[in-house]
Amino acid sequence: MMTGFGGAIWMLFLWIAVIGGGIWLLATIFPRNSTTSHSDISPTSDPLSILKQRYARGELSKEEFETIRHELKQA
Repeated sequence: MMTGFGGAIWMLFLWIAVIGGGIWLLATIFPRNSTTSHSDISPTSDPLSILKQRYARGELSKEEFETIRHELKQA
């Protein structure tokens, strides 16, 4: 029989692989969303309120805001 230190090393590698595979599987099944979500905007929000929120967050300049607001009011 081949028992001793060599067998223990392979068993250690096996358990590291099993645990690593389990972590990878869980990360694949349940991914974390790393993108920024704008949860304050609901799907039923009207375009003008979305525009105001984007302007308040600093995503739009005053000129962009005025141009888009003018276009929305004409539509």
